[in-house]
Amino acid sequence: MKQSLHSLSWKCLFVLALTLCLSSTSFSQDEAKNFTEFGFTTGPIVALTDLGGHAGKGSTFIKDYKFQNTQLAFGGFLAVYPTPWLGFRFSANYGNVSSCDCDIKEKGGDEDTRFNRNLDFRSTILEGSAMVEFYPTVFLEDDPEDVAGRLRPYGVLGLGLYHFNPQGSLSDVNGDTYWVDLRPLHTEGEGFAEYPGRKEYSLTQMNIPMGGGVKYFFSEDVNVSFEIIYRKLFTDYLDDVSTTYIDPTLFSKYLSPSQAANAIKVSNKAIDGYNTPSYGPGDKRGTSTNNDAYFTMGFKLGIRLGGGRSERWRNSTHCPLLRF
Repeated sequence: MKQSLHSLSWKCLFVLALTLCLSSTSFSQDEAKNFTEFGFTTGPIVALTDLGGHAGKGSTFIKDYKFQNTQLAFGGFLAVYPTPWLGFRFSANYGNVSSCDCDIKEKGGDEDTRFNRNLDFRSTILEGSAMVEFYPTVFLEDDPEDVAGRLRPYGVLGLGLYHFNPQGSLSDVNGDTYWVDLRPLHTEGEGFAEYPGRKEYSLTQMNIPMGGGVKYFFSEDVNVSFEIIYRKLFTDYLDDVSTTYIDPTLFSKYLSPSQAANAIKVSNKAIDGYNTPSYGPGDKRGTSTNNDAYFTMGFKLGIRLGGGRSERWRNSTHCPLLRF
């Protein structure tokens, strides 16, 4: 990822946030419909990278999803709804992702080379995003302002910034596992003169969250939702694996002795004794044509701050609601 994209991502998110704020303000004249909601979210988070997967050739998205790599993410959000069918959400999330070639079940196919590669990673993800929510079924409702007991599907799309820091595992002389940060080790020669096409990647980058969900209103003030949001990433280094193995002697050229020792060990952890191709300089380590990704399956609790029942009954001309 080029550094220029890092700075551009902050500008893009700022512009989107400013646009959403101005848009919500423009609707403020209709106080009966304009309300704000805050809440909390939790649910599974899963990374889809070059590591791990199922039998056969590695693939993208859900085909290589492994349940054992599922962990919980937590977050909070603030949303503004200028109309019943449109919302602007600002959210922050925290979670951990991981994957390991050791989870692959060998069946004598293409998965054997990935199992023998024996790489792993873990990373914490901190994310902030601004998203637009769209509720299409509102246009079919008899009275969209009467929300109690309603079930509404919705779609979301936006811009986000996330921070990650991939780590790989090593074993000490006692056989105990410890973890090392991978980016400073340049495991695939990122930033080395011998590999001019491999730039150092930024640990803070832009993503595009997209997905959908369904919201149920217990009352005008409290609702719950379930949603699945996929993050399109612009890097293949979420797991620090993307291209090919490099000449291990280069680590000593660019890194300190202790870093070089760790880089040599963590960049090539192939298991001996398997009838698979050797893992040397130039051999395939990852698939650079497919960027990494991650997605969440979140349960949201929303609490309305304004425009609810108190606002409705404060209007003396309000008529009783009827459903048809």
